[in-house]
Amino acid sequence: MMPSKTPFAVASLAAALCLAGCGAPGGGATARLPTLDGQPPLVVAHRGASGYLPEETLEAYARAIDLGADYIEMDLVSTRDGVLITRHDPNLAISTDVASRPEFAARKKTIQVDGETQTGWFSNDFTLAEIQRLGAISTDAERPQQFNGQYKVPTFQQVIDLAKAKSRETGRTIGIYPETKNPTYFRDLGLPLEDKLIAMLEAAGWNSRGAPVFVQSFEPGSLKYMKGKGLKTKTVQLIDGDGIDLKTGAMTYAVPVDRPYEWTKSGDRRNFDVMVTPAGLAEIKTYADGIGPWKRYIVSTKGTIGADGKPVDVNRDGKINDADAVSTAPTTLVADAHKAGLFVHPFTFRNESRRLASDYKGDPANEYLVFYRLGVDGVFTDFTDTALAARGAWVKDMGR
Repeated sequence: MMPSKTPFAVASLAAALCLAGCGAPGGGATARLPTLDGQPPLVVAHRGASGYLPEETLEAYARAIDLGADYIEMDLVSTRDGVLITRHDPNLAISTDVASRPEFAARKKTIQVDGETQTGWFSNDFTLAEIQRLGAISTDAERPQQFNGQYKVPTFQQVIDLAKAKSRETGRTIGIYPETKNPTYFRDLGLPLEDKLIAMLEAAGWNSRGAPVFVQSFEPGSLKYMKGKGLKTKTVQLIDGDGIDLKTGAMTYAVPVDRPYEWTKSGDRRNFDVMVTPAGLAEIKTYADGIGPWKRYIVSTKGTIGADGKPVDVNRDGKINDADAVSTAPTTLVADAHKAGLFVHPFTFRNESRRLASDYKGDPANEYLVFYRLGVDGVFTDFTDTALAARGAWVKDMGR
């Protein structure tokens, strides 16, 4: 049997056809890019320059901006005194040095967060003043560790102020991309996120359709609530999954990333995959402007399966990961979303070899090119400079 086309082959063919129809470089015409608006895709710095510095700190955001990011992305959680801070998780043990602080040892506990049992220290048990005594740490052992503990946890207001200051300094508009993180969890604690977010955007002069802001959430109810309360910015429905079955390339689902937690609470047993169907996309269009899917909904991976029925450690590094797999042919999600009038900002692009399918040959630029050619409207990346370099090469190739 002939092997199926890789995403490289499919995407390259699409790009060639576009060039042929739109005018190749030097031919006198300018190619329209395959994004929803025909413009180059946005580069969104996921938690800042998190490939280089501890995530969601002012230093990580400033580095991403200096590298050229169009938008900086942040997750919002609440302190006990109701201040929005930028942390990916309510559990501070994941991204701060709280575990090494003896004065907070007694606050360690085991609770449920979106249906998942977690042990640690949680933002809602700390005042802002207490949290700002903590130091941020890297969440990936392969990334630089020498900055651990040096940078503080910022408030959302501090990040807004940074984006505005950097916009004035650089002469280019730096956008923000906040997420209401675990909104049901915080609402149940009496610390809802949404009204505070809207008020802060209003105070910043950024609650408008044309503002450099995307507001995102995994929970549709959070986005719908904010729209009903007067949020006017562009909004994004995030779409998650737990992992990939390397035998089939199919998405797998497990708590807490099987479905929006509000669905779980209401007894709705559907998974996130219902959102990527034409009907699901049409529903999203009623309350959001775009989708932020895990990139595996667009291009998945599939491993080599051994005689024992298990994935093979192809590169013999003792671990099974993307480097032992090949990418599969693209789905129609980007085209389907565009047809529904939704832009597509997939997450998350990273440089580490273990996160790259083997057919990308260890070069993260090759992965970006596949997605750019498919017409994604932006990418969430931990490595702003890599995403920008790949975008520049692709746009030049397209005659822009």
